[in-house]
Amino acid sequence: MLIFYFLFFFFFFFFFFSLMFLINDYCVFLEWNIYQINSFMVSYLLMFDWISMIFISVVLLISSLVILYSSDYMGVYFYSSNRFLFLVIMFVLSMILMILSPNLLSILLGWDGLGLVSYCLVIYYNSMSSYLAGLITCLINRLGDIGLLISLCWLMSYGSWHFMFYLDMYNSSIFYLIIISSFTKSAQIPFSSWLPAAMAAPTPVSSLVHSSTLVTAGVYLLIRFFNQFNFLNFFFLFISLLTMLMSSFCANYEFDLKKIIALSTLSQLGLMMSSLFLGLVNLAFFHLFTHAIFKSLLFLCAGIMIFYMNDNQDIRMMGSLTSFMPFTCSCFNISSMALCGFPFLSGFYSKDLIVESMNMNMTNFFVYLLFYVCLGLTSCYSIRLFYYSFIKGYVGCPISLFSEGFNFMKFSIFILTFFSVLLGCVFMWVMMIEFYFVMLPFYIKIMTLFFVIFGLFLGSELTLMTNYFLNINFYYFTNMWFMMSYFNYLYNIFYSFSYNYSFNLNWGEFYGSMGVSYYLSLFSFYLQNYMMSNMKMFFISFLIWFLLFL
Repeated sequence: MLIFYFLFFFFFFFFFFSLMFLINDYCVFLEWNIYQINSFMVSYLLMFDWISMIFISVVLLISSLVILYSSDYMGVYFYSSNRFLFLVIMFVLSMILMILSPNLLSILLGWDGLGLVSYCLVIYYNSMSSYLAGLITCLINRLGDIGLLISLCWLMSYGSWHFMFYLDMYNSSIFYLIIISSFTKSAQIPFSSWLPAAMAAPTPVSSLVHSSTLVTAGVYLLIRFFNQFNFLNFFFLFISLLTMLMSSFCANYEFDLKKIIALSTLSQLGLMMSSLFLGLVNLAFFHLFTHAIFKSLLFLCAGIMIFYMNDNQDIRMMGSLTSFMPFTCSCFNISSMALCGFPFLSGFYSKDLIVESMNMNMTNFFVYLLFYVCLGLTSCYSIRLFYYSFIKGYVGCPISLFSEGFNFMKFSIFILTFFSVLLGCVFMWVMMIEFYFVMLPFYIKIMTLFFVIFGLFLGSELTLMTNYFLNINFYYFTNMWFMMSYFNYLYNIFYSFSYNYSFNLNWGEFYGSMGVSYYLSLFSFYLQNYMMSNMKMFFISFLIWFLLFL
């Protein structure tokens, strides 16, 4: 409780000072000279401006409420819970270290701290699945560290690691290295497979990791490194749009509650990245905040459901939860509507502005169409999740009886619900984003709302289908476009002890030899059918030729 009060106090402290710095346009540098020999100097630098301080305030708010939530969810005053608490505090400190640094060397310290502590948190339950998930998380994040280390060595030739002062001078290859490193942290294609795998961590950790800390570290680094000339890049824009599309499709095929929310995080990260590569850096930063608040709320509500449903995460085994836990379900629905971009909730202000600015940005029709399709798919999987967990009849254990009482878990989701309703418009006034002048025809202006409503309709229709459309591609979507399986070869090369599971399907198997053998057997079946019923076929062929001659 003491740590909760401490972090919550510093949330207000940093929020107040960020507003003051924003109004007066202040920026404070604190430099600590560690080592100097001749002209070479290693110094530690902290930069306090309104961007870093307002982001720290959001991180502190979410982490304080997660620690309060964990006191009920994980238990208190025993060895394992203390270990969990210290890991979360180390995680938050690594993130703050990364946010405050305009120096690439100190950013690498925070970046590595995030990677290592996230590995410890993912393997917290010590099961085989958590070890494998931790291995995937750790190895893919190492790839990003390689890119950062190369750019760090490259920056030596510029005479300083303080990248803030050299953004207009750098070679574009350095920017590409930084972008690819950020792609590993923010789980863009082809590094997406670690994000759903990291769901093996406890739910409060998932709430912290997948809303405001680990996955947003890459987006924040790109916002700091933003250079208009290098970032208006259609190749990277296409990759981030593809990530949005892939994760939205996969979420519509998934039945694991936490994985659906993780895939929605991936979709929103794709939206942030694509807005960055369209040059909308302020809007990407704005969406970073609003998404952090409502996504952490979504995870914490899902954690309460899992907590009361005997650690069950399958949404098919839930149903009618509104009868048992009305308050949690209300908070869950508010955050889900904010995710869809429902008008006047916090997600609406940032998402709507990003889409409308994209319309004014003179992009091609393909980008335009993909943006709107992903918007519709977001509301599609949200309404599907809503149907399975709240409307459908309860199909769990018939003798289970549970009801929610007021505890710290409810208190933390109440505060987050309050912020996820109000924070969007408050930030819009504070950051003065409403001065964006958006002028669009009426039918394009309401296109966003139309696609959200169309997605809701499509999701409700999808829940009624017993047999899924595109059923042959079910494995393709539930295995994240088979991205996971190709990393398995890397494990087998580098780690001889890794497990080779039979269900790791590959593109080559599904659309290669297995696919060819399937179509060959189908063709031979039709041929055999033709030979067996030769009289009937003879008359049909005679009729066809007769009609042709006529």
